[in-house]
Amino acid sequence: MNSEDRIEFTKEMRKDYTILIPNMAEIHFELLNRVLKQHGYKTELLRTTGREIVDEGLNTVHNDTCYPALLVIGQLVNALKSGKYDPHKTALLITQTGGGCRASNYIHLLRKALKKTGYGYVPVISLNLSGLEKNSGFKFTPVMAMKFLSCLIYGDLIMLLKNQVKPYELNEGDTDNTVEKWITRLIRIFDGNRGYGYFAMKHILPEITKDFAKIEVSGKDKIKVGVVGEIYVKYSPLGNNNLEDYLISQGCEVNVPGLMGFILFKTDNRIEDINLYGGKKLKKALMKMLMWYMLHIEKCIASAAKAYGNFNAPESYMHLKELIKPVMGFGCKMGEGWLLTAEMMELIESGYGNIVCAQPFGCLPNHIVGKGMVRKLREIYPESNIVPIDYDPGATKVNQENRIKLMIAVAKENSDHKEAIHKVS
Repeated sequence: MNSEDRIEFTKEMRKDYTILIPNMAEIHFELLNRVLKQHGYKTELLRTTGREIVDEGLNTVHNDTCYPALLVIGQLVNALKSGKYDPHKTALLITQTGGGCRASNYIHLLRKALKKTGYGYVPVISLNLSGLEKNSGFKFTPVMAMKFLSCLIYGDLIMLLKNQVKPYELNEGDTDNTVEKWITRLIRIFDGNRGYGYFAMKHILPEITKDFAKIEVSGKDKIKVGVVGEIYVKYSPLGNNNLEDYLISQGCEVNVPGLMGFILFKTDNRIEDINLYGGKKLKKALMKMLMWYMLHIEKCIASAAKAYGNFNAPESYMHLKELIKPVMGFGCKMGEGWLLTAEMMELIESGYGNIVCAQPFGCLPNHIVGKGMVRKLREIYPESNIVPIDYDPGATKVNQENRIKLMIAVAKENSDHKEAIHKVS
């Protein structure tokens, strides 16, 4: 579809169109979804799962396209075909980064898929900060941008606390209820035009920790497992077959590094581009200011995690940069780049040496900095227990879970061995 054939989301459409949003990080995206509703948009976050979504993606997208693109497009087309929505009163929202990854082309692949399936009249809204596409009926204002950033920050802390509490909760449902309580409360705070500035977040973040620290937990030790990988498959229950829930069901405590590190990484990359290849000094100065602001917020997240209880706080982005220096250059930044390897190193050093690396089909950068770095990391950290898991249309859930079970079995064996040595000494 040529750019001149693009169906614009107009002001008139805003009144009665439902905007469908593909899911990824559930807590973060639910916050973002509710912010959009707060600003007058009729939105719905898709939580659909099932093989039919994969098949829809295979039918409408070239099978050489990366698995995350196949799932996102399959989920949106499947929703239009479900009969739940009036396609003539529905629009689709998708992010557009403008980077080198094929994720930048999702929007064009989606429009091609819509045309192929007879939905070429459905508007596709590009959510971007680069001015790539504009729609008169969808305005991404500075206030919305600040709320979106704060949603990612709050989402990171809530996800961190949830993963450290849920495996140990004595009363089933306490953790999920606390998550929902804070999602609702934060949106109510936003409604009064509060809660998304630096000082407000600095005050609210520890209050979230305080609430999670009140949940009654057992003192039983669990196998600690970290999860890394391509950003969509890393977070999306659809993309990773409900990996977090599965690990919890197997008696594990899960640590999934937050989105804040990825945002800092992408911002820092703009500075590295100018350092490596040259560029505008003004752009570099602006990016440095943004980095300074976000690094201060990052400290607030870590401080909040330590404020109450015995929670494991994430290390700083700058610490990750120091970790990766002997292993990889900062010019390796396509997709998740050096950050993925650095996250594995940080997880190992934080006691989460058992790691699932989610490898989606068709993501070459992820295979290089993920699976391709396992041997090097084992040389540096002999005690590490890393298993790359492939997620693609042909991979079976049973095979994935069997490989994860083997990793957990090795983790338990290592734990028992350490305990035996400790008793002897």
